[in-house]
Amino acid sequence: MSGCQPVNTPIEEGLKLCVESNQVSTDKGRYQRLVGRLMYLAHTRPDLAYALSVVSQYMHNPGEQHMNAVMRILRYLKNAHVKGILFAKNVNHQSIEVYTNADWAGAVDDRRSTSGYFTFVGGNLVTWKSKKQNVVARSSAKAEFRGMALGLCEALWLRLLLQDLGYLSRQPIRLFCDNKAACDIAHNLVQHDRTKHVDVDRFFIKEKLDDKIVELPKIRSEDQLADILTKAVSSQVFSKFLDKLGMCDIYAPT
Repeated sequence: MSGCQPVNTPIEEGLKLCVESNQVSTDKGRYQRLVGRLMYLAHTRPDLAYALSVVSQYMHNPGEQHMNAVMRILRYLKNAHVKGILFAKNVNHQSIEVYTNADWAGAVDDRRSTSGYFTFVGGNLVTWKSKKQNVVARSSAKAEFRGMALGLCEALWLRLLLQDLGYLSRQPIRLFCDNKAACDIAHNLVQHDRTKHVDVDRFFIKEKLDDKIVELPKIRSEDQLADILTKAVSSQVFSKFLDKLGMCDIYAPT
């Protein structure tokens, strides 16, 4: 890959991978080794989370299109190998924020949604996740509910961790979701859905809202950082959000 052309994003904008009946096969062992090694980077590289979440779904039956997607990740790393997360000093070090999003029915093979979240402590990014949901959501609001519940669980765990370290935070967790329908239902006591998993998520979020443990500030869709965990965005959007996540050239002079 030393002579490859570098790219600005780890996955092509708008790309939707799937299993095709007439797909050209590729070296399965090589594919699995490449993806497996790249997965280690995802622990410290949130910019790779979505791309790796996508390609890891085809470990048992990879085709040429899937291998090309993995090669693009390597081309991106050639261009972004010096990127890392900057942890800046913040006086409000007990604040917890979480950005959640979901790409409704985005998976072509089974129409399941992909959800993702970023969590910040003291304004610094600490955890993130991009994962395809286990069930099919019948509306975007239901897909968002699942993503909100997962992100809130992570934020509550971080809150308990801070308490164990001696930092008793009385500030509510700020959960940012750009789906108005999901936010409205979370505040509304009226029963909207009898599907069990949606019902549980709704009551879980509503309980935390009533207890003042979490709040749902409004956020514009163009400011939703978790977009890069659920879909393949343009290079301009990708670069803008990486800056907001605190990712920068770790070797650049300060």
